[in-house]
Amino acid sequence: MSFLTLGGLLIALLVVAPIAAHLLRRKQAEEQLFPPARLVPPTQPSARKRSMLEDRALFSVRALAVLGLAILGATPFVRCSRLALARNHGASVALAIVLDDSLSMRAKLPGGKSRFERALAGARELAQGLATGDAVAIVLAGAPPRVALGSTTNLAAVTAALDAAEPSDRATDLEGAVQLARGLVHGLVQTDKRVVLLSDLADGAPDAPPIQGDADVALWVPLPELEAHDQDCAVTRAERSGSKVWARVVCSGREPAAPATSASASATPAAKAPVEAARSIEIRAGNKVIGATQLGRSARVEEVAVALPDGAPALLRAVLTGSDAIAEDDEAPVISAGGALPIAVVVDATATRVATGGAPPIEQALTALQLDAQVHPLPSVPEHEAELNAYSALIVDDAPGFTPEVRRELAAWVERGGVVLLTLGPRAAAAPLGAGFEPLIAGVVRWTPIAAAPTGAAGSLGVDPASAPTLGSSAPGLANLDPRGRTALDPVAIEGADVLAKWKDGAPFLLRRSLGRGAVLSLTLPLSTDESDLALRPAFLSLLESFVSTARARGGARRIDVGQAWTFDGYKDVKVRRMPSGGVGAPRIIPVIEQDRRLRADAPLSGLYELTLDGEATTRVAAVPDREIDFRPRQVRDAAHAAAMGGVAPALDASPYVAIALLALLAAELALRARAPREAPIETT
Repeated sequence: MSFLTLGGLLIALLVVAPIAAHLLRRKQAEEQLFPPARLVPPTQPSARKRSMLEDRALFSVRALAVLGLAILGATPFVRCSRLALARNHGASVALAIVLDDSLSMRAKLPGGKSRFERALAGARELAQGLATGDAVAIVLAGAPPRVALGSTTNLAAVTAALDAAEPSDRATDLEGAVQLARGLVHGLVQTDKRVVLLSDLADGAPDAPPIQGDADVALWVPLPELEAHDQDCAVTRAERSGSKVWARVVCSGREPAAPATSASASATPAAKAPVEAARSIEIRAGNKVIGATQLGRSARVEEVAVALPDGAPALLRAVLTGSDAIAEDDEAPVISAGGALPIAVVVDATATRVATGGAPPIEQALTALQLDAQVHPLPSVPEHEAELNAYSALIVDDAPGFTPEVRRELAAWVERGGVVLLTLGPRAAAAPLGAGFEPLIAGVVRWTPIAAAPTGAAGSLGVDPASAPTLGSSAPGLANLDPRGRTALDPVAIEGADVLAKWKDGAPFLLRRSLGRGAVLSLTLPLSTDESDLALRPAFLSLLESFVSTARARGGARRIDVGQAWTFDGYKDVKVRRMPSGGVGAPRIIPVIEQDRRLRADAPLSGLYELTLDGEATTRVAAVPDREIDFRPRQVRDAAHAAAMGGVAPALDASPYVAIALLALLAAELALRARAPREAPIETT
């Protein structure tokens, strides 16, 4: 505090001056006996009367006026501050605000507010500083990134969009959100374009390259106090198998997460981080604890078994005792074993062999992705309904067609909600008489050899990255894909299908066609390493991840990660409700929207969901993604913290407002004096 501010505030001490004067004048006078005084009627001593506070309201107004003068003397040095942009030469700006609404943003700051609340307040402060001609867009960084508001100059719409924002239990996708925000402002007329990132930077990839802007759109990270440095544990899943509940607990720490190798309480030395001592997992039926077991003290990822008593009810939840940074992830509903997605894989191991040996690349990839999937290698496609119903997804590599009986069973399985990925190669095009792919793939499948071209050469065919948003940031890796051949499909196979990726000449590379409640994905390349190196590229992992997400969304598993969506092809009346934790509170209605001609519903929060599908009730679970419990922050370039872009700046000079308040107090004093009764004149005889 400066000397001038302190001197101004010292004026407030004058408030006690009238009170001190009154107290000093109330000294008791020395009494002298005067006998004739008994003949005179007693009267109130005038000195004592003058020492009393006759008009307390008037005194209060004058005291407030003195305090106002003190504040006025301290201003304009006393000011409110807010987050503000630094404008280049006063020009208008195009601003994209990336607001992180992921689970980790629920952690509390020292002042008691959550990180999300502070980030939202920062976004509102930026919005208050906007001027005419500024354009603003808002992107939510919880996975998947979403546009909350497209670029607009309507400041009222900005306020409404921020008022509607709320935290979720999603994972974090900073790269996707920043890229989406950059695209929203890239083509605007303003020369000063910026992406403002309001996040704790905990996206589960602390060792990834730093996030940065580009030559046209600068990146600004204005609130370093949001950066995550907390300790948290979460119950990511709980499954009931027989008389036991297996619960998975993931804790934040300095070491990277390591997958559990078996369904037992174990941890590797490289996967250690502090876990609060004496914490345990309790299995509760309502508020009654029916089983418990203590956790280890140093496990980063731990799976523990809790024994259940005989006759345990069906509706249970696993609760983590104690406290940590986030309370919302300390419990999970218990579902029956089999919550992991069962995927059947039919692939020729000899055709997809790799030089390093081991299982086929597709099996290795599904295991490495840790998508909570159970991979079941099969020698051939199941031919009977009962066999197919054991799986939620099916991958078939370059099959030489299917017999009519298998096609009929496969189509019926897909219509009930199954998802199949068919990779098409030379054998698919050489199907024997009577074999084919109808109705999974319409028309004839043809294999077309391609003349060899050096990898990366201008003559290589490759995949158009712009046509493959499903593959995310790995799509450019397929631009120089140079296979020995590819499959050509009839135009009838493309009708009514979604083209998820194209070759550079426009031919379909990856198709998705809905069939009943399920879907058929067709890839115009086989997985054989002799035909191409597709199965060895990072984009192949993205393709498999998208395939598994589609299978989960179609209802193939009772458990999905928060942020994923359920789709309901073939259903007409769908209702989704999130059930309250422990039965306390009212269910939350989840909107069901129609997108791309199909019904879908997002799961923004973890917990138990009740679905009503054409009158039939079922339950699903949305689980906290493991990677969201890794609180190590992602690195950003130093330029993103540059003071030249803005910061916390004075926003309000209190002097005019204090002066107005003083005028109001003066008016109040005049009104009180006008209403006060005048003192009657003293009569003398």
